[in-house]
Amino acid sequence: MAGRICVAQIGGPHGIRGEVKLKSFTADPMAVKNYAPLESEDGAAQFEIETLRAGKGHLVARLRGIADRSTAAQLTHLRLFVPRERLPPPLPEEFYHVDLIGLRVLTQDGTEIGSIVAVHDFGAGDILEVEIAQSREHIMLPFTEAFVPRVDIAGGFIMVVPPEDFDESS
Repeated sequence: MAGRICVAQIGGPHGIRGEVKLKSFTADPMAVKNYAPLESEDGAAQFEIETLRAGKGHLVARLRGIADRSTAAQLTHLRLFVPRERLPPPLPEEFYHVDLIGLRVLTQDGTEIGSIVAVHDFGAGDILEVEIAQSREHIMLPFTEAFVPRVDIAGGFIMVVPPEDFDESS
């Protein structure tokens, strides 16, 4: 999956003429239109955005070939991907979320506690899902500077400040 990056997700239909609510994950939300064609996660379907406009809390997109609400509804929650080479390279000190997957998770004293298995956005900011090495259990950490003061993509790790009640053996 590292060769493809999720750039948007369809939220559901908008109106009766086949438009969809779209959540863009690109730095400039309107730029998602520039990366066509967008592909389903399995690569079986491709989509091209014909029109894109701002809605209330989301974008509204018309996708080529989608002309009615029932067809649009079938795309609800569909994540849309593009090949990584179609996106601009990240600037220094920037990265794509996919670059975090697999990084070792270290505490400030250098103790390795696990690795990142996913990055989530449930609406209130990014969350890192970390698999604890000893127990194989998963914990969620806010992806904020307070909890993650250092990201070193080249070094293959992030440094975290775990919550006070964290116990790596559980």
